[in-house]
Amino acid sequence: VQLQASGGGLVQAGGSLRLSCAASGFTFDDYIMAWFRQAPGKEREFVSGINWYGDKENYSESVKGRFTISRDKIKKTVFLQMNNLKPEDTAVYYCAADTRWDYGRMLVPSEYDYWGQGTQVTVSS
Repeated sequence: VQLQASGGGLVQAGGSLRLSCAASGFTFDDYIMAWFRQAPGKEREFVSGINWYGDKENYSESVKGRFTISRDKIKKTVFLQMNNLKPEDTAVYYCAADTRWDYGRMLVPSEYDYWGQGTQVTVSS
């Protein structure tokens, strides 16, 4: 099982980045996918999730209206388009996979079956 996250980098405030997470070793269509982030000294927090079919999405309040999650079943990849980035978005971003779509459960990192290695996003002011 592998979740390979990429696309992070250094960007100025107001800029954009697109993160990708390529999945392998498991049945991608059987899993909901999510993005979390963790800033230094802080707990890992939920950013966004998408269901198996890509027709339901969930976002944290801090990113709603700026970030968009999507998935490509052919490429077995989940994306996070991040626009209007702010310095407080600076963190390591992780993708994760779980089998159940539940609005409470999806916020809890320990509920996820698989995790990627993370990609650093740094937003300068």
